[in-house]
Amino acid sequence: MVLSMARPWKHPKTGVYWFRKAVPADLRPIIGKREELRSLRTKDPAVARQRHADVAAEVERYWQALRSGPITLTNQQITALAGILYREETSALADEPGSPEVWDQVKRIHRQAREAGKLEQWLGPSVDDLLRRQGLNIDSRSRERLIEAVDAASIQASEQLRRNAQGDYRPDPDAARFPEWIPPRPNGEERERPCTAPGARTATLTALVEGWWREAKAAGKSISTYQSYSTTLGKLAAFLGHDDARRVTPEDVVRFKDHRLSEINPKTGKPASPKTVKDSDLAGLKAIFGWAVTNRLLPSNPAEGITLKVGKPKRLRLKGFTDAEASAILKAARELKQGKENPKTFAAKQWVPWLQAYTGARVGEMAQLRKQDLRNEKGVWVITVTPEAGTVKTGEAREIPLHPHLVELGFPDFVQSCSEGHLFLNPNDQTGDEEKRVLGPLQGVKNRLAEFTHEVIGYPGVQPTHGWRHRFKTLWREAGLDPRVMDVIQGHAARTAGDDYGDVTIKAMIAALSKFPRQGED
Repeated sequence: MVLSMARPWKHPKTGVYWFRKAVPADLRPIIGKREELRSLRTKDPAVARQRHADVAAEVERYWQALRSGPITLTNQQITALAGILYREETSALADEPGSPEVWDQVKRIHRQAREAGKLEQWLGPSVDDLLRRQGLNIDSRSRERLIEAVDAASIQASEQLRRNAQGDYRPDPDAARFPEWIPPRPNGEERERPCTAPGARTATLTALVEGWWREAKAAGKSISTYQSYSTTLGKLAAFLGHDDARRVTPEDVVRFKDHRLSEINPKTGKPASPKTVKDSDLAGLKAIFGWAVTNRLLPSNPAEGITLKVGKPKRLRLKGFTDAEASAILKAARELKQGKENPKTFAAKQWVPWLQAYTGARVGEMAQLRKQDLRNEKGVWVITVTPEAGTVKTGEAREIPLHPHLVELGFPDFVQSCSEGHLFLNPNDQTGDEEKRVLGPLQGVKNRLAEFTHEVIGYPGVQPTHGWRHRFKTLWREAGLDPRVMDVIQGHAARTAGDDYGDVTIKAMIAALSKFPRQGED
């Protein structure tokens, strides 16, 4: 069957003419269908030809807009678009508006939808139809504002139609608030101007990440966020086969999203989870491209409005390690024999699982410890977790006393035997950025620790290093210990404003940890 018809198609049974055209392959993932099919609502061939030409022009404008990328609408343009729907609704229904009660009910529905945060479900289809008819592809913020404007315009139309239903056909005095709709310039023109702005020549994906990081670092963003975003942009460049940010289209982002969902991780044998793709990949692309738009390096954000529905995953087990799993990992760490691997990696496998078991800390916080981060204070060994050593999610330093069992196992002796600097990694001296000196090596150590855990217990459905944080909380609760002390040790925020009053001292932590059960003992 030929789908790319240049003239109306007559339905063989009804005799009604239709517009039919195949959706181009590059747009099918975005539009979600292979064919554009619309009734022309006529059996008259002359009328059908005119309507077919109008629909064809409209469809071509919309497809071109999708290829050119989303644009940002001004407040005037948004109000003008809402005015189009206002005029269509009031003119179509004015002759026979029904009863006044009908429009009272319509206004109630609008109010309920707004209060329930469901304007998207209520008005989204009408807004999408309007955008298609006008050949517009707008960014998500413009769409949100347009839905709000359409909501207000629809309520205004309901009030006017209610007056019509009562026999009052005087012109709406507020109808003049809607300006004339003037279409934006063609996207091609809009897209070219920023490319000639200063800095546009360096709009590579790599340069965008580095530019974003210079500002984000000053604003206190975590180096781990930079690492995540940098990895995502690197994967996008590899997928596209180029590093030119100006050539990235929304269609490219959609294809990349689909690719990530189907790409098999050679280590796990599984593809990336929808949550990872949404919260890591798409979030990173939106942040970096959004920064580029703000800084006049790109005309639009190709990732804007592209998202992914994430269902709640099935939970087949608890999030923390079981007693048997924890004992197996800690025993393997204690009995580990030195091989040909880097001595610091060997030390990380020996000590980081034990440190996590007794602190509930993030794996990176323990893997980046330095010799100077352990001190003896009046006979008590205390670890300092600090961003100076690498990266801390909260950006804040905290102190954790060692559990007595760690002292018995000889961790202070191990630290004292080490040379100055990091205990479990060798910083990269090829970069001048202190945080980046640690970032790559730290990720390598974290990967080796995850592999070590998998070697011991396989893949039982628990995060290989984060499982310690969940287990720590479980054991703490079972011991009936103060939850606020636990949160401070683990670096979690206070649960209430009242919890944030007063300090959790080293003394309070020591008292609690002395009652925390010993680990790794059969």
